[in-house]
Amino acid sequence: MDDNAEQQPLIAATGYPRAQLAKAFAAALTHQDADTRRRAEVRGRRWLEVLTGMATGRLAVGSRTPVRDFPSWVTLEVVRGGFATGTASAGGPLQAYEIEAARAFGVPAERRALFAYCLTEPGLAWLGARLDSGHYEIGVPEEAALLVMAWLVRQGETDAALDLMAELEPFADRLRFLPRPADGPAPDAADAVHRYTVSQAVHTLERRRPNPAIEAQREALTVWQPFGDELLVHWLRTTRHGRVLEHAPDADWLAHGAALLDRYRRLADEHTRCTKHRNPKQNLGILRGALEEVVAGRPLDRRRLGLLRVAVQSMVRRRGLPGSAAHTALRRRQGAQAALPSHHALAQVTLRRLAGLPQETGVRDVAPLLKAVTEEESQQTGLPIGAVIPPAIHQVIESVLSAPLATLVEQGVIPSAEVLAELVPQLVATTTAQAYGDETLRALMTANYQAFRNRRSLLLLNLARQVRVEELPWVRAVSGGRSAVLGKADADATRAVLRQLGELAVQAFPGTILPNPLVRELGVLERQCELGAPFVEELAADIFMGTFSPKYLTAARVAGELLGGTLYERYYGIDYAAIRNLAITESATALNRSSGARSSSASCSSGPRTSPGFARLCVERAGAMTRPGSVAANGMVIEQAQILTTHNLATLVHRVGIAPEPGSADLARRCFESVCRLVSRVHHDPRPLGTIKDAAYAWRQMVFHLSLCPPEEQRRIIAGLDQAVTRHPAHVAARLAPALAGLTLIAEGGAFDAHGTADGAGARRFLGWSTDGHWMRRV
Repeated sequence: MDDNAEQQPLIAATGYPRAQLAKAFAAALTHQDADTRRRAEVRGRRWLEVLTGMATGRLAVGSRTPVRDFPSWVTLEVVRGGFATGTASAGGPLQAYEIEAARAFGVPAERRALFAYCLTEPGLAWLGARLDSGHYEIGVPEEAALLVMAWLVRQGETDAALDLMAELEPFADRLRFLPRPADGPAPDAADAVHRYTVSQAVHTLERRRPNPAIEAQREALTVWQPFGDELLVHWLRTTRHGRVLEHAPDADWLAHGAALLDRYRRLADEHTRCTKHRNPKQNLGILRGALEEVVAGRPLDRRRLGLLRVAVQSMVRRRGLPGSAAHTALRRRQGAQAALPSHHALAQVTLRRLAGLPQETGVRDVAPLLKAVTEEESQQTGLPIGAVIPPAIHQVIESVLSAPLATLVEQGVIPSAEVLAELVPQLVATTTAQAYGDETLRALMTANYQAFRNRRSLLLLNLARQVRVEELPWVRAVSGGRSAVLGKADADATRAVLRQLGELAVQAFPGTILPNPLVRELGVLERQCELGAPFVEELAADIFMGTFSPKYLTAARVAGELLGGTLYERYYGIDYAAIRNLAITESATALNRSSGARSSSASCSSGPRTSPGFARLCVERAGAMTRPGSVAANGMVIEQAQILTTHNLATLVHRVGIAPEPGSADLARRCFESVCRLVSRVHHDPRPLGTIKDAAYAWRQMVFHLSLCPPEEQRRIIAGLDQAVTRHPAHVAARLAPALAGLTLIAEGGAFDAHGTADGAGARRFLGWSTDGHWMRRV
């Protein structure tokens, strides 16, 4: 969902929660996997809490304070769609570390008692020691509150500390304000981040179970095939003139047969993974069944004797006589294959290596964790020396690599813009905390920011905005320790981080729009260095309410400053001069309204600001809609907003000053490769509209980068697209032919008609949304 809630949903009715509850209930009852059933049961309980809270009035869906008696700063448990369950993330039963702290403090194991102890001199000393050593973790933002109070007391800001405690005290019995203990201070993320911590990698590896199919094959090679060879040899002892059981077996043969059957039963009880030996139609089953009959003194009937002789002949013909060169070589190869260590066993080796590392951080060098099995490890585990860690485990271990973002992208640890967005808060937390002059406060605010970014966004109505980190009471309390205006060095450093992140996202994933979490972090950095660079979120078509905040119009104006008169403006039929005038007009209107409100004696709020002119423009550009208000119609309007604003590309280039390497021409070509790759998935896809939408977005990014190329280079790139598309399946070229024709038409000075087509629809403007079925589906 939209993390900044610039527009918000119409799904506040109970239909959505009821549907989610039904899905969770069905999965909890019917799913084959036990872990999945347990997770579904937990989800079901949470959705039941949502519905109960809505029915009783305890939950006000769409509000910044959806849970009665909880202020907006409380971190809430939020489920899919932004619905609060009514539970605080810092609530619930006491955690193990809280119980241990109560024991150490000599107070009752109650949160209010822990809270009160931390206000005493020994409690303040304990908190101060945590601040100085850095031996704490902040899982939810509330766990930073008491540390902030201790910092304030130490700075002599007693009044601020008392005000903070007064605000927190009503919740002291319900919320967890005590910091978590840690073995050491958190690592500095100024130059390195990690995707997962060591403990997360450990958890992933611990969840790996032996592959049933591989283990069944291993059992077959090591247990049942050798036993089958013994049975075959035993039957071959009855052969005369090439025919099995041509003479009656003697007493020794029968006794040995009985011993083989006894051993079979023991093996079958002990080795249960492979079940082929139980199949009476398989060779091993035929040999064993016949042996049971003969040992029991029952003569084989004609059919069973025939099956026995065919099975023996088949086994000898396929593998050779047991003991022959061919048979021995085969069994040697199979034995070597069976002796290969399993992925599960090698995972245990890596778990041993991870056990000695700090658990709540990444690893600067993962090479020692990925080396082959050593002699010492071989002695400890029985695995062969030199056994290689497989790629599947490599991927888990590499995810804990702590390195600069660019390095993680280069090495494939960050495979998408969405994963990049998950890691950026680690870097932004350190960058924004530089505004605090005190070192211990910087570390604390860094940890607090990272915990805050784990909060899930709420479902909000009426253009309400998500809670920002500066609204937390303990952050407000130390605002005096934060520089109001960044020094030049800090401001330059923040701009450099902003530029670095923007360049990395555009350069690494040129065919992908910036995910909302990444847009949010870029906005935090922009506000800190005050660039006046408007970053806009992707709005969800299913919850769009038809309004845009003024920053969308500002972003479109910025785009016009960069793209006026370019291929981009002509291709999408934009009048950036008119947008500039609209922005000036709305700005003046807003200023007059603000002045009037200040001079008026009325104290009521005028409500959230919107840009009605920008909304009207997007609706007009979307064209006649057969189903106004439908998801597809909303999508068409939102897509026009993305086109007008370039969805942050112009802001990054024109205001932030990014210059991704190796340049716009390369980015345009790579965007086209993304388009082709996405369009290739449309073939035989019964629901391709999401893929078509993504392809159109990648196409838009290509047109943007093309527009920044010199005209001659632009023409050369466009001419090469026809050749580039031939490297993909033929249906890709067929689907993209109208779009390529349209791009060539505009580049050569032509124009689309009012419907975005030309040459009898042989040339088309490529858009992603449609209310009457997308033309690309009909190709």
